[in-house]
Amino acid sequence: MSFAMKSETGSPVKIATRRTTRRARQSGQALLEVALVTPLLLLLAVGIIEIGRYAYYSILVADAARAGAQYGAQNLATAADTAGIRTAAENDGQNLSQLRVTVRHECGCTGSSIGGACPATGCASPNHALVYVKVTVTGKFNSLFKYPGIPQSIDCDSTELMRVAQ
Repeated sequence: MSFAMKSETGSPVKIATRRTTRRARQSGQALLEVALVTPLLLLLAVGIIEIGRYAYYSILVADAARAGAQYGAQNLATAADTAGIRTAAENDGQNLSQLRVTVRHECGCTGSSIGGACPATGCASPNHALVYVKVTVTGKFNSLFKYPGIPQSIDCDSTELMRVAQ
């Protein structure tokens, strides 16, 4: 709202109003709010990126465990090839740093639980012996930044158990 007055010479004169000074104060307030909120938004974005990186890393570890188990489950000869199982898992791990592969064999009969001695003997008819390959892959995820209360590196592991084709 502005008012016009006439000067002594008769020409109109405008008087400054409160509205223009209020706008000037509000623009400074908006700048201050942006300056205060921007670091929080950046911290939130970096946290989302870290969670995405961890999810991607855990998927790679799980895929490596599955690849090793799939190689070992082809037949009894590949099930006995622990070096080949390790190589298959490491190759699928896409050169992940500090990747550890553990291979175990578990045996049992069709009518009972697995976990017995290998090879399974003494399976009563009509049950037959089963052989399983268990591959556990463990990797170490390293975060980009050091966060208070959160460790810089986290172990990520995955275990796959597959029956060997006989």
